[in-house]
Amino acid sequence: MEDTSTGQRMMALLDGLWALPLTQAVLGLLLIGLLAWLADGVARRLILRLVRRVAQRSENRLDDALLDRGVFRFIAHMAPAAVVQLGVPLVPAMPEDVALLLRNVAAAFMVLMGTLAVSRALTAVNDVYQRRDIARSRPIKGYVQLVQIVLFIIAGIVMISLLIGRSPLLLLSGLGAMTAVLLLVFKDTVLSLVASVQLIANDMLRVGDWIEMPSVGADGDVIDIALHTVTVQNWDKTITRIPTWRLINESFKNWRGMQEAGGRRIKRAIHLDVASIHFLDATEHEHFRRMALLTEYIEGKRREIEAWNRELGATGDEPANRRRLSNVGTFRAYVLAYLRRHPGIHPDMTLLVRQLAPTPAGLPLEVYCFTRTTAWGEHEGIASDLFDHFYAMLPE
Repeated sequence: MEDTSTGQRMMALLDGLWALPLTQAVLGLLLIGLLAWLADGVARRLILRLVRRVAQRSENRLDDALLDRGVFRFIAHMAPAAVVQLGVPLVPAMPEDVALLLRNVAAAFMVLMGTLAVSRALTAVNDVYQRRDIARSRPIKGYVQLVQIVLFIIAGIVMISLLIGRSPLLLLSGLGAMTAVLLLVFKDTVLSLVASVQLIANDMLRVGDWIEMPSVGADGDVIDIALHTVTVQNWDKTITRIPTWRLINESFKNWRGMQEAGGRRIKRAIHLDVASIHFLDATEHEHFRRMALLTEYIEGKRREIEAWNRELGATGDEPANRRRLSNVGTFRAYVLAYLRRHPGIHPDMTLLVRQLAPTPAGLPLEVYCFTRTTAWGEHEGIASDLFDHFYAMLPE
């Protein structure tokens, strides 16, 4: 009898507790929380499994990129929020203000997950685009980041309006009064936005360009162009990140023109001892005439000088009045002929050998030409081979 009465009292107590509005609300919320957790797991399994099957069968790279960026995972996270949205009104004895708050939080969460999904989708589109050749000359990463910023600003306004139960237009009107403050706070972002558009629209910079900007210590290849920064990998393998707006406000050197032209400049001087410069005698004249690279030059100059000296008449008997070949002029002709026949020198670009103003180190004989290759190592190899030969020929 005692056990029966105890059981009856327990049942009565439970019935009493269930009859309490707070108990019904708490149990209802726990049930909705359980359903939301189950919905999240089921949605993620179903959606991801379905997308993986489609991606495996499809040759399109976009679905693989969307999967790698986790777009569908964020879409699946919207399922529990939908359960809360639909389930809260069904909870018995739920206070209206609490129900409204929960529904607003769930709606804000759905907006957040949707925004993250769209943002990741834009990043996936950029990933696919970067695999194309045109991406080197026309990158879209800056535009993608700009759209993402606008997207998050709109999402933030909508989420705040949902949480406080106000119209988004009311928040926008308040933002209008804060424009000056926002421009001050986001000054670098605005400057970077304008600079990024100018860089891409005017084709001033591409991924893969070699740039020099001594003011920031940058000297290397551009590996990334983003909205706020341009990333440069220097030749010593260090990384320099340059604010985008500085590339518009300050000067930098872009070596793309050299690479596209197909030739790289050699500009180097040989310093000659001024005391060693003299006119050629008959023995030297005949010696240089036998050199294949100088035969044409020597014969042409001989005829020109003989005709000049014949016109001098009697005054030509004085050696100081006659024209004669010099060793430095002959060496200059040899260097020029050697460059013209060298297979590594570009024949269609500027090629000259000239004298510069004398210095305490001697008379500079400058070689100015372009190699056929723009590769740094090959260029330096050709330049070194040239000057090895020229220095070896100086005693001649």
